[in-house]
Amino acid sequence: MKARDKIKNIEELDAICRTARERRLRVVFTNGCFDLLHVGHVRYLEAARSQGDLLVVAVNSDASVRQIKGDLRPIIQQAQRCELVAALHCVDYVCVFDTPDPLPLITRLQPSILVKGADWSLDKTVGAVEVQRAGGKVVHIQLVPDASSTRIIERVLERFREKDQGTGRG
Repeated sequence: MKARDKIKNIEELDAICRTARERRLRVVFTNGCFDLLHVGHVRYLEAARSQGDLLVVAVNSDASVRQIKGDLRPIIQQAQRCELVAALHCVDYVCVFDTPDPLPLITRLQPSILVKGADWSLDKTVGAVEVQRAGGKVVHIQLVPDASSTRIIERVLERFREKDQGTGRG
C-alpha cells in the first residue's frame, strides 16, 4: 500500500470508523500540524497507536497552520505533510482538517480514544468532553524534549547565521 492510499476524506473516514466501531475496534484519534516531521512526531504517533486498534491522524490545513503558527508556516505544504505522516507504519489513516480546531471531526468520527501531547491540560484538550461523554478516554503522551518543528527551524537559522558571520557573508 502506498502512503497516499491512507489519506482519506471525511466521508471515507466516517465510514471506516463506523465499521471499526461495529467490529468493536478501538479507534484512536489525534491531530497536529506535523510541519517538519521529526523523532518527536514518530514516538508520539507510535505511542498513540499503541492505545488502540486503528490510528486516525488529522493534519491541520495550510490555512489552519498559518492561524496557529503565523504567516511563515507551514514550511511543508499540507499534501506533503499528509503523505509523510501516512508513510509511518503506526498510522492507519490521515485526513486534513480546515477548521480552527478538530472538534467537528472528533464529533463525527466518535473515536474511542483521543490522544494529545502532555503539554495540553485535560480542560484545554479539544474534544475531551465529547469523547469521555461517549464512554471513551483521553490520553496525554509525554513529548520528546527539544523535538519540535519550531526548535528545528530555530537551530537551522542559528547555524546558518553563525556560518554566514564566520565567513564574512551576510
